[in-house]
Amino acid sequence: MYYANLLLVVLALLLSGCEENLNPSGDDKRPSVDTTLVGYQVGQIAPDVTLESTLSGTTQSHYTLYTETGSHDAVVLYFTMWCPVCDEHMSHLRNIYLSNYPNVQFLLVDYVNGTVSDARISQLGAGYGGMVTLADTSGLAENLYNGTMGSTVVISSANRVLMNQDYSDGSKLGQVLGALP
Repeated sequence: MYYANLLLVVLALLLSGCEENLNPSGDDKRPSVDTTLVGYQVGQIAPDVTLESTLSGTTQSHYTLYTETGSHDAVVLYFTMWCPVCDEHMSHLRNIYLSNYPNVQFLLVDYVNGTVSDARISQLGAGYGGMVTLADTSGLAENLYNGTMGSTVVISSANRVLMNQDYSDGSKLGQVLGALP
């Protein structure tokens, strides 16, 4: 009986300390984003980057972000490490969004392989030979966009970051692409 009462007292103390968390204000307490700066946060000016395609030796062996945004409604960067989770995300992206948004450039960013040829081998092995894949061999895009496994970045034709978050179930990507002019 003593331990049961002690347990109740401890639980009551713990719950009383959580009262603030049980009744959140709903206020976003993150610092505001300075939209005049170049950066990876939503609303900021997207950093320009040029990466080599895994299709070296073809007519377009390098892709420059600002060139792509200038000729598309938006550009989607998906950071992949060719794992099963990435495969699930990329399959969803390919099956749902690619054909529905023909004027959006979808670029897979391989940030794990150290060479373009290794990135190409991974790309083909995973079954994504038909998608444009960029080899981020120096980690430039990874650092500029704070990209990790599954990071999905949408950049507008005006070079603004519209989204930068994990792909998850792809619903946020659908909302962002659906709101494009």
